[in-house]
Amino acid sequence: MVTPEQARQPDNLLFLRITGVVLLVMLLISAWARSYSEHVSLPRYCDNPQSTLTHLEQVIRAPRPAGDDSRRPYIIAAKLLFLLPREPEETEPAYLSRVRKHIEDTCR
Repeated sequence: MVTPEQARQPDNLLFLRITGVVLLVMLLISAWARSYSEHVSLPRYCDNPQSTLTHLEQVIRAPRPAGDDSRRPYIIAAKLLFLLPREPEETEPAYLSRVRKHIEDTCR
């Protein structure tokens, strides 16, 4: 005869297995996204880093940095805000300096 404790044991193991698989998938996605940003996304900024940093500075400061001009360079520069997020207490010049250094290191 199966006791109620023995009947619940397979459910607990199934729950732990599913939880483990979900956690593993989440970690793999996080690692893949970090690797993609380091090896694919950031090297795209190596062609003209100064222009990108100028556009990024305008994105941070101006409500409509492009005005009536093309928005594409500003959208490309704004991706850096997601790839290299600004720290909570970080000043604008410190953030731009950190982004500049990171791009220079990536482009080497």
